[in-house]
Amino acid sequence: MKLAFDVDVIKDLGITRMVQQVAEWGYRYIEQSPHPQINPFYKHPRAGREIMAEYKRALRDNGVELSSFICVYRWSGPDEMRRQAAVKNWKRMIEIAVEMDVQVINTELSGDPNQPEICDEMFYRSMEELLPIFEREGIRVELQAHPWDFCEENDATADLVKSFRSDNVKYVYSVPHTFYYDKGKGDVESMLRYVGDDLSHVLVADTMNHTRHCRYIVNPPGVDAAVHQHVAPGEGEVDFTTLFRTLRETGFADRQFKVGGEPIVAAALFGYPEKMKHQAVETRELIERELLGR
Repeated sequence: MKLAFDVDVIKDLGITRMVQQVAEWGYRYIEQSPHPQINPFYKHPRAGREIMAEYKRALRDNGVELSSFICVYRWSGPDEMRRQAAVKNWKRMIEIAVEMDVQVINTELSGDPNQPEICDEMFYRSMEELLPIFEREGIRVELQAHPWDFCEENDATADLVKSFRSDNVKYVYSVPHTFYYDKGKGDVESMLRYVGDDLSHVLVADTMNHTRHCRYIVNPPGVDAAVHQHVAPGEGEVDFTTLFRTLRETGFADRQFKVGGEPIVAAALFGYPEKMKHQAVETRELIERELLGR
């Protein structure tokens, strides 16, 4: 199992210092989430020769590796022109992953929950074009349901993953999305077991249960928004005891996949950079203790 840190919270440090910071916090792997100089949200990748050369040098000098990229494009959106642009973005992102010797790309569906049928059609249209490229280049693409996607729920998204019957398509369980995954029940054991052997990646952070009275107050009432957090374990309401027990019982840490090799667990803590010097280390130690027996 690869234990990674999602660098979104420190992306403003610059490439070299960002890598150094991850190493100082004791992580061997980086999950590279959208970065303005590499793979910005929704836009064509920006990774130029100089930035990639600096990144490779920083990884080598600090004994750190890239476990995975995260990219987010409108490949399921209802607008056909934007869908085509998203597929073009994907093709370049795959080239960058191959250049950086990264076999795993974690992504979101990025559709419109108000037009789920059209978005479902658009998603499969995009995958019809992209899956042969993932297979040719040896890329494991991992899908996660995200709040305000056209599919927000765990079991339905797992079914979508399973529909491809492909070693190149797997599932991400994002812990801070737990209460969207089953409409507020938070039954992590049931959801993890439903995904089964297609679970290849877990994002670790906590969140409050948005379905409970006044956990979040949004004005005006009834606004079409999906609110959640990515805080440190213990600061929200996710049942981490059951989460880690279920991952142990299902042998998650010891899995090996035909594409992309080991499973990945990434600390995905956002919003409080002033706490990271403590929480990044504490989260790593928690995952090591619960899943690696250290």
